[in-house]
Amino acid sequence: MPAVKASAKTAMKIKDLVEVDPEKMSGTPVFTGTRVPISHLFDYLQAGDGLNVFLADFPSVTREQASGVLELMRERLLTDYETAARRMHPSAP
Repeated sequence: MPAVKASAKTAMKIKDLVEVDPEKMSGTPVFTGTRVPISHLFDYLQAGDGLNVFLADFPSVTREQASGVLELMRERLLTDYETAARRMHPSAP
């Protein structure tokens, strides 16, 4: 399985996606330019609500921001999985 690396597009967009400011929501990670915690997106998805429902309830979050956060988490999960697998099987390519 090839290594998963953050694309230039994703790396460039992190600051456009997630903001952490102690003055805003006590430092809770929020979508940049909003007061909407990132965790709300995952809460909606876990409850079975789709992205469209989340976006309708939080119109200050753009589809690009929500999709970007999901892509970042996907990349992070796959990278962490690969790292763990390599530790378990150091001779694997």
